[in-house]
Order: sequence, then C-alpha cells, then structure tokens
Amino acid sequence: MTPFVFNTTRSVQFGAGRINLIGDLVRAQIGSRVLLVTDPGMIATGIVKRATDALEAASVSVTIFKDVAADPPEAIVLAAVDAAKAASAEGIIGLGGGSSLDVAKLVAVLALGREELKGLYGIGNVKGPRLPLILVPTTAGTGSEVTPISIVTTGTSEKMGVVSPVILPDIALLDPELTLGLPPHITAATGIDAMVHAIEAYASANPNNNPVSRILATEALTLMGRSLLTAVHTGSDIKARSDMLLGSMLAGQAFANSPVAAVHALAYPLGGHFHIPHGLSNALVLPHVLRFNTKVAPQPYAEIAPFVFPDLASLEGQERAEAFCERLAALSKACGLQQSLREMQIPESFLPKLASDAMNQTRLLGNNPRPVTEADALAIYQAAY
Repeated sequence: MTPFVFNTTRSVQFGAGRINLIGDLVRAQIGSRVLLVTDPGMIATGIVKRATDALEAASVSVTIFKDVAADPPEAIVLAAVDAAKAASAEGIIGLGGGSSLDVAKLVAVLALGREELKGLYGIGNVKGPRLPLILVPTTAGTGSEVTPISIVTTGTSEKMGVVSPVILPDIALLDPELTLGLPPHITAATGIDAMVHAIEAYASANPNNNPVSRILATEALTLMGRSLLTAVHTGSDIKARSDMLLGSMLAGQAFANSPVAAVHALAYPLGGHFHIPHGLSNALVLPHVLRFNTKVAPQPYAEIAPFVFPDLASLEGQERAEAFCERLAALSKACGLQQSLREMQIPESFLPKLASDAMNQTRLLGNNPRPVTEADALAIYQAAY
C-alpha cells in the first residue's frame, strides 16, 4: 500500500441541540474569554444569540466579531485579529458558513502575534502555536470544520490558500438544528459544494489520495445523494438536514487529505471576479469538468456513481461515468440552481480572462486526473456558458 498521511479535527461532536453545550465546552477546554467570529446574517437568524446565551450561562465573556463577508479579504482577517487581541481572547469560536470558519482559523494563529498573514500562504507555512479553536458550521457545505485549509481573497479578485494541520480546530461542533432555517438556494449550492468535495477527493491524482479518504467520500455521497433534494425542498426535515451536515463533514475529512482539483480551480475565478457564491461556482462548472475528465479517466467516476445514484449500478465503465455527469447536472437543475454562466450575467468576452486566472490555481490543477491547459479551461468555460 502506498504510504499516506491522514489528519483531521481532534474531536467531532454531533447532535441536535449540541450548541447548548458550547459554554461548558469552552469553560472546560479554553477558559473564560473568547472571540466569536461570525457574519451579519448569522446575527439576524438568532443562532449567535443561542451560542452567546449558552456561553454567558457558563460565565464565559464573549466578544463578537460580526463583519465576516463572503470570500473574505485580508482586511477582514486582520480586523478580526485586532478584535481578538483587544479582548485578550483565550480562544476562538468560528460560527457560520465557510468564510467565518476560515477567518476563525487564521485569527487563532495570528492573535498570538508571532506570525504574519502574508507568511502563511501556501502549504505547511504555519509554524504555530495557535489559540484553542472551536468551529460550529451552520451550512452543510464547506466541511471547513475538519479541514486544514483557509481561503482568503488577496488583492481585488485572486484567492490564496493557507494549508496546514496547525489550523485544524480542536473541536468541530455539528448541530443540524442550526441548518433548519437555511434557504433552499443556499442549501442547494452548499450541498453541491460538499458533493464536489467528495467527488474530487475520490478521483484526486494527488499522491496522498488514500483509502481512508475514499471510504469517507463514498459514505458522504451516499448520505447526500439520498437527502439533498429533501433538504432543499423540505428544509424542516431534520433527518435530511442531519444527513447533509454529516455528509459535508465526511467529505471535508476526505478532501482535507486527498485534495480537490479542477472543479475548484475553475470555480475560484468566478467567485473572485463576479462574487458568485463558492458552492454555486462549483455547481456551474462541475458537469463540464467531469465530462472533460471522463474522456480519459472514467474509472473513479464510474466507481462512485452508484453511491449517489444507485440505479446507475446497472451500467458499466465509460457509459456509467458519462451518465454520472448527466445526472449530476440534472440534480443541480432539480435543486433550482442556475445552470449557465450566461445566467450569471458573465460576458462571454470575459471567458479568456477566467481561463487565464484558473491557470494560477496550480495547487489544485495538479490534482486533476487529466491535465488541464489554458485552452482546455477556456473550452470548459465555453461549455458552461
């Protein structure tokens, strides 16, 4: 067996109503002062109040940083670091979607004042230590609560990643009740995002593609394949919400160790230039990247297809892989997501710029089962148009 490394969050705590225990967790494992990193939308839902009530009941002093935005720029990360320092925070809580969790990871490192953000970009550049860190996802999508990755927007549009096991949190607290109020479109986009994580982890050409990640990816796809449409169209179904949240976490564990590839590489410029949510960006290019890949590397897609769509087990090989691509496109449409770049008001004349920018995502493109040239990327964007 090829040697591999598998890292994940030290403690995963899952269950409906689990947010009510966060005060006791903090008192036992962090102390009496925390910074809670979140966004304005979370404040409006009342979820932050549930968390702060539980923290205050346990005599924990909470400072709230609520200015996280989608695709967070460096300025937001640095402002949150300043808030943590001003509060003398003994630990950090990230509560919300992937952006809030990603910011919280970096704050836990930078609040100690020993490292600078510009020195963290890339793989393995975080020296540590960091402050204790608890992450509480409120979407079933990014899997950030179990990944050693944080994505930051640098400059005006380019995204860069910080990748290090140091930023894996101490605790991932998963409460499916927190996802019950998620609107259908966000449920759909984040759900497809999580499925992309599992699909790309399974098919990754990365040398660390490993049996543990592949098993987690298939279980994630089973859970999400049977539950995504129910979660989108019947958002109050706690079983579907639980399946999606657990599936998202398992997919996160999978791609944290067997990294994602060209779907993400081509999605990032869409978010950077046009502020399209990350999950929707992935959904827009997913079937087109997979059609490109299956022409020369159909096997991994043929293997995972029945985990999402059990009836595809009756097909074999190339035919099954191609059917998988078409069924994923149909699933995205059934979820109510936009299906083309044209629908997103992206000028066709901008496609070459997207292709050029996608080539900067070398960390991701190297994991794709089929090499992607700039001409290939342009052809994929044209197919998605």
